[in-house]
Amino acid sequence: MNYELFHMNYKPILLVALTAFSTATVHAQTEVEPFIPGSTLEGINYFLPRTALRVVVEMEKTVIKPGELSKYAFNYLRLNNVPTSSSITYAIKGIQVESYGMVDKTKAYNVKVKSKTIAPLVTLTPDGLLLSINKEVEQPAMSAVPSNVEAAKIPTPRDFMSQEILKASSLSKMAELCAQEIYDIRESRNALVRGEADNLPKDGAQLKIMLDQLDLQANALEQLFKGTTSRSTEYKVLYVCPEQQGESLLMRFSKKLGVVDNDDLAGAPILLNITPVAPLPQTVNDEATEKKKAKMEKGIYYNVPVRERVVIHDGKQEYVRQEIPMGQFGTTEILSDVLFNKGTTTKVTFVPQTGGIERLEQ
Repeated sequence: MNYELFHMNYKPILLVALTAFSTATVHAQTEVEPFIPGSTLEGINYFLPRTALRVVVEMEKTVIKPGELSKYAFNYLRLNNVPTSSSITYAIKGIQVESYGMVDKTKAYNVKVKSKTIAPLVTLTPDGLLLSINKEVEQPAMSAVPSNVEAAKIPTPRDFMSQEILKASSLSKMAELCAQEIYDIRESRNALVRGEADNLPKDGAQLKIMLDQLDLQANALEQLFKGTTSRSTEYKVLYVCPEQQGESLLMRFSKKLGVVDNDDLAGAPILLNITPVAPLPQTVNDEATEKKKAKMEKGIYYNVPVRERVVIHDGKQEYVRQEIPMGQFGTTEILSDVLFNKGTTTKVTFVPQTGGIERLEQ
């Protein structure tokens, strides 16, 4: 399995129409042959893609911190099982997989100029992947990776402490005074709800404002005893180019550290399983087929991808199960140059993720 980070720039598109002397419009025939650097004087080099995967891991990060007065939680508020130490934990909330095409250096070809026919307008990506012939297309951009979401801001308890509480001579005294303040706030809230308060609000909107403010004060002081729990969302992006079918290590995940390096045994393995949905049709190699294929040696190469079932799991839980066509596990075929002879208007659009034919118009 090949793991790398790739520059995902899908905006620029290279439009090339062949000529014997420059990359401008020309009337000539398409002749395609395997490309050897430095061996061609005319034409345009292009590549077919391997299907790579962008894996976006969504993680929830939970940070727990004990309260300053946690040891008094039961005595004054009858709270059990409050945290007494800090902790950070991660959990996988979801994994998204999206395919894209990257250059397959073993499938590099050259479109050469030949007389008496029409050379096609060739659309290439900046990396040289073939996108279309005789038709201008835009390379589709990948979806945006979500931004990390910070934890909600936690109120500061001291902002709601009275002068008496702030001047407490010990933590024990502070705990006693804070607990009394919490009980007073609860009584005030109950009085408002029952309509027994001395200064009742004029309407429901004002009542809600007053209740929300009392809840804010009580919660801020209670966290001195209960501690705080904050949750944020983080995203980890992996770029994977599968080299073979079967199961392999995608990443490692630790509940304490999140996604870690593949050689870090602190993380448990998360596996990537790739299997064909259906086998490729058997190739017919009889004499008639071989003769026909020999006549098509000059033309445009393209991939016939295989639909693969992509599963990401940890042995207990399955995070992803989807079908994705992949070019590297299929076959490479040829569009005959007859389709591009003088007088024809054949237009071909290729799937950038697989190198397969998306649409052929005549």
